[in-house]
Amino acid sequence: MGFDIRKKGKNMKAKEFVKEMKDRHEEVKAALVKSQEEMKKQADRNIKEAEEYRVEDKLLISTKDFPMELMKRATKKLTEKYIGPYVVKKIVSGNIVELKLLASLRIHLVVNVRRIVKY
Repeated sequence: MGFDIRKKGKNMKAKEFVKEMKDRHEEVKAALVKSQEEMKKQADRNIKEAEEYRVEDKLLISTKDFPMELMKRATKKLTEKYIGPYVVKKIVSGNIVELKLLASLRIHLVVNVRRIVKY
């Protein structure tokens, strides 16, 4: 009852197909690595080193994303670009600091370093 109808011989077409697919796979893999390196190079062009902040440094906060009601100004054109100075209370991570802010400011105490500049 149990017999094998598969040929025991070597199938050259199948081996050629497998070899060709492996070669194509290696080519695609190399192209992807090259593409990733080029994209990383282009993305890293615009990256600059973040400035190091310490506790008790005085900083100014950007008002770019503040609502107009918070700034109490009639027009955005006449609003200050930065307000402060405020003191660094704690360094949360390399790009996040916690500030000592006035309660009347009504914004979150933790700020990204892109939104602050040294006083």
